[in-house]
Amino acid sequence: MPTSLDIAQLAGVSQSTVSRALRGDPMVSRKTRERIRDIARQLDYTVDKNASNLRLQQTHTLALLFFEDPTPDESNINPFFLSMQSWIARVCSERGYDLLVSFQQMSRNWHAEYTGSHKADGLILLGYGDFLSYRGKLDALVQSGTRFVRWGSALPDQLGISIGSDNQLGGRMVTEHLVAQGRRRIAFLGAPEYSPEVMERYRGYEDALRTAGIAVDSALRIDAVTTEQSGHDAVLSLLDRGLAFDAVFGASDLIAIGAMRALIDRGLRVPEDVAVVGFDDIPMARNVTPPLTTVVQDTRRAGRLLVEALINLIEGKPVHGARLPTHLIVRRSSVSDRPPLS
Repeated sequence: MPTSLDIAQLAGVSQSTVSRALRGDPMVSRKTRERIRDIARQLDYTVDKNASNLRLQQTHTLALLFFEDPTPDESNINPFFLSMQSWIARVCSERGYDLLVSFQQMSRNWHAEYTGSHKADGLILLGYGDFLSYRGKLDALVQSGTRFVRWGSALPDQLGISIGSDNQLGGRMVTEHLVAQGRRRIAFLGAPEYSPEVMERYRGYEDALRTAGIAVDSALRIDAVTTEQSGHDAVLSLLDRGLAFDAVFGASDLIAIGAMRALIDRGLRVPEDVAVVGFDDIPMARNVTPPLTTVVQDTRRAGRLLVEALINLIEGKPVHGARLPTHLIVRRSSVSDRPPLS
């Protein structure tokens, strides 16, 4: 059986360099890593993960934990995160890590299952959910020394490392776009008090309205969780109360899609009577009728940064959070050749 020492001799490097190269350690140059991997393939060498893990006291496994989000199919996983999951899995493979995927209900003490359990070397936390309901469990992870990174907003009293999008910029771009289309009564559908990400989107919405000289009308802000049904119900509430509005900003694509369905059910035209914009660019957004204008978040880069940040934490290297840029993709749901009804 070939050994890592055999590879080291053929490659002209140390045995520790071979181990690091086969783990995908970026401290080893790309050229050296490729040479070592080529030699390993020629020798038909495979890493004995069990022996390596015992020496390092590591599992060489990362755990991806989904927080529950309400969904109509009871999967409780926001479809926005499925694309990010695929990129996380790919980067884990590149770096030589296994990935354990688990769904965590807020009612369970999921944090205790991973604290000191050696199931994984670190945790990646995905999902919006109700931040207030799991804040205490993040405190427990910090106190136990569990390594974790999370997708979400960087808060003033930050817990752990966060990778997230520039939600406030996204909210501002949505609102500026709607104002540029001649819309002045723009409803916001979301629940800022329960989600830091939605709060940032709402602040961007407020900023853009004030910059345009449009008063922020609190009556046009309706709480909605990230589901189609919630968006549908929120728009019906606006219509039943007789509130005038000519545009809807859904804090997620699911909310916006539900809002469009409610408008069409009531005989209103999208976008001629009411323009609609969402946030996330889930695959469904381009397939609804009319296709949904929305804010794109870079799930590919997010997946890579989440994995690399966690591995750096595990290896004791400096780690910083990141805020990724967002951009608006304009589709038919917000652009009309005809003016809205007065």
